[in-house]
Amino acid sequence: MQQIPLTQPLFSGNEIDYVTDCLKTTWVSAGKYNERFEEKFAAFCNTTHACTSSSGTSALHMSAIALKIKSGDEVIVPDLTYVSSSNIVSYIGAKPVLVDVDRHVWTLDPSKIEEKITKKTKAIIVVHLYGHPTDMDKINDIAKKYRLFVIEDACEAHGSLYKGKKAGSLSDVGCFSFSGAKIITTGEGGMVVSSNTALMDTIRAIQSNYMDNKRHFFHTDIGYPYRYSNLQAALGLAQLEKIDQLVDIKIKNAKLYNTFFKDIQAIQLPPDEPWAKSTFWLYGIVIKKPGLRDKLMQHLKEIGIQTRPFFASQHKLPMYKNKEKYPNSEYLSENGVCLPSGLILKPGDIEYICTEIIKFLKVYA
Repeated sequence: MQQIPLTQPLFSGNEIDYVTDCLKTTWVSAGKYNERFEEKFAAFCNTTHACTSSSGTSALHMSAIALKIKSGDEVIVPDLTYVSSSNIVSYIGAKPVLVDVDRHVWTLDPSKIEEKITKKTKAIIVVHLYGHPTDMDKINDIAKKYRLFVIEDACEAHGSLYKGKKAGSLSDVGCFSFSGAKIITTGEGGMVVSSNTALMDTIRAIQSNYMDNKRHFFHTDIGYPYRYSNLQAALGLAQLEKIDQLVDIKIKNAKLYNTFFKDIQAIQLPPDEPWAKSTFWLYGIVIKKPGLRDKLMQHLKEIGIQTRPFFASQHKLPMYKNKEKYPNSEYLSENGVCLPSGLILKPGDIEYICTEIIKFLKVYA
């Protein structure tokens, strides 16, 4: 039986050479690759600074702390996202205030933000879901009006563009993930980017447990051990050197999926707005007939095709449960499915996946 995984990284450049260099020199923890990776990633995002972190979650956490979000504050978060976007707010004792998403773009709906803003609101977290940017101009205008910070959760959007500008560079601070499924991966890890020098100095201090530069093991505040190893950075630098190729593969695969699905009325295709360039981190579709998504996923599993449901609506999780209505988030969460999106996926694999889905829908949709 054919086995097609959801994601697969592509190691085809200097990954082995750079990692081997770390091993041969014994510089596996700190070393030259960290600084080089940060410099190159900042340049890629068109920001002045970048700072590695242990994960995308820790990148978000440090950003919130550096912006002085504190216990009792409120932070706007899209209801449809990976749980880290909400959790990092809770880590510091603040409250994630959930807002519905746009049904067609799948990201935070700007028209629904202002009704959730109170005197306690300190920031807005936007999530470029599955690689498609949020409508940032509208959100930045709201943030400016109410004097709020904006944090970009760009963990899924390496190389995505909003009106020609890179994801991560569109707000006060941007955060990325390099976990195993991402477009570029270092196994685990993340990055914070910004052009705000003072903010990035604070983030670097947080990352190093506020270690005093002049006195060993003297710490000036409470920080976190969110450092990144030289080994990981070596792998990340090699991946970054071919980021344009990796993004092109994602977009090419998405276009091929769209070609097969374009006339299938039972499917809602992923967003691809004219003001955006999505990198289609995961290629997702929405099965329009309620209740059919899970049955389709089970069928695909039985024939060796791995899939993943869309993220759970945050308001359905026990720790964030509330009785408000988030119809778009619920609809997408309950009916969306991510299809195989690996970087070594073959055109024949995509044709096989689409053929099986179309056959299934002809019977059940």
